[in-house]
This record gives sequence, structure tokens and C-alpha cells, in this order.
Amino acid sequence: MKYNSQTKLTDILAEYPWLPEELIKLDSRFKIVNTPIGKMMIKNATLADLSEKAGLSTDELLQKLREMVDRHNGI
Repeated sequence: MKYNSQTKLTDILAEYPWLPEELIKLDSRFKIVNTPIGKMMIKNATLADLSEKAGLSTDELLQKLREMVDRHNGI
């Protein structure tokens, strides 16, 4: 899957259902993703929104996501 700063978080999570656990390891504030309120909040959230919440630049978040996907795929 190709993704960028405007990719919807719901699309990423549909492609990588294991990702919430990895995001929590990155920043414990992402625990909200697994809650009912969090699931409502992410419906319109993009990766740019996620990077802002994590206090990372969009480029940093995209790089970390690539690393997580590669690690999960054994690359």
C-alpha cells in the first residue's frame, strides 16, 4: 500500500490491522485508537493529523510507519 500525509487512518488500519499495537509502542497516547471514542475520532483523521498528535513531523511518522511495516513483513 502506498500512503502519504493525506492518507486516511482508517485506510491504513484496514490494510494493517496489527498497527494500533505498534502505534501504542511508539506513543502511549495512541491507546485511544482502540477505544470506542477513538474509533469515532479516526474516521476522518489523516496521517498528518496523527503525526501532529504524536508530536512528530509527517516525514518522521511516515518513516516510522515504513519501518513498522517492513519489520512486520520480515524485511
